[in-house]
Amino acid sequence: MMVPAALLLLGALAAVVAPRLLARADWPDREPVVALWVWQCVVAAVLLCCVLSMTLSAAAAWQSVRGNVFAPAPPAVVDAYALGATSPWAAATAVALACGGLWSGAMLVREVVRARRRRRLRRAELLVRAPKLPGEESGSDRLVVLEGERPDAWWLAGAAPRLVITTAALRRLQERQLDALLAHEQGHARARHDWLLHCSAALADGFPQVPVFAAFRDEMHRLVELAADDMASRRFGRLTTALALVELNEGRGVFGPGPTPQAHVPQRVHRLLTPPDRLPAIHRLRLTAAAALVPAIPVLVAFVPGLQALH
Repeated sequence: MMVPAALLLLGALAAVVAPRLLARADWPDREPVVALWVWQCVVAAVLLCCVLSMTLSAAAAWQSVRGNVFAPAPPAVVDAYALGATSPWAAATAVALACGGLWSGAMLVREVVRARRRRRLRRAELLVRAPKLPGEESGSDRLVVLEGERPDAWWLAGAAPRLVITTAALRRLQERQLDALLAHEQGHARARHDWLLHCSAALADGFPQVPVFAAFRDEMHRLVELAADDMASRRFGRLTTALALVELNEGRGVFGPGPTPQAHVPQRVHRLLTPPDRLPAIHRLRLTAAAALVPAIPVLVAFVPGLQALH
């Protein structure tokens, strides 16, 4: 039971240390795409620690599981894990981790079902407010214009994704600002940011006592917006993208004077108007490669006894 315990300790250490290191770093706002990748690798490592610990604990508790897990392995490898000396905690650990895995899957399914329900409701509302004309077909990038006094725009994902924008937004936005808005929303769709939000929300809602999952959800919501802002600004300029954000949100009170629920909007505008220096390409490559190695650490820890036995 030493390896399963070590894996759980490693997962707990990663869950505590990694969010604090990322919170203190100054580069995530400069490189949101890299930061998204790093966060995914950290959470994948934590989950992988739990999966591997569950598997080895189950192998220690039950002979049938052990036979399946170590079927192709020579006897020396099985002996290296000392699975014969069954710990009284092995079965309880395996069952607890398995329940956690099932709960995570259930939370993800619930989040996806809720998202699809919200999407169906919004599509039904859209058909009422903007009915199709006779013979009209839905295109893959259809732009839908709604009558509305409030400037607003959103991307409606699905089999036939479309950008929905109100007439008030069209009156306020200039042509290039509208193009920047479209590029921002298309950036979300192309990068499949919706799946990142679903997964992070499922983990945070399923395990509210685990701070790393709450931080993962909050950072995903923030970083996907920064990444989409960068996609738009690379095509149409930072000033144009910032002005589009201001025009859409100026009437909602998000720019003060007091704190507002959408305080991230002024921060995004400020970031666009005073762009931080990007990291050098070699630095971005190192961060990407280092993050990719993080999920490999639990695998290495799990295989160390077996590899030592083979040598």
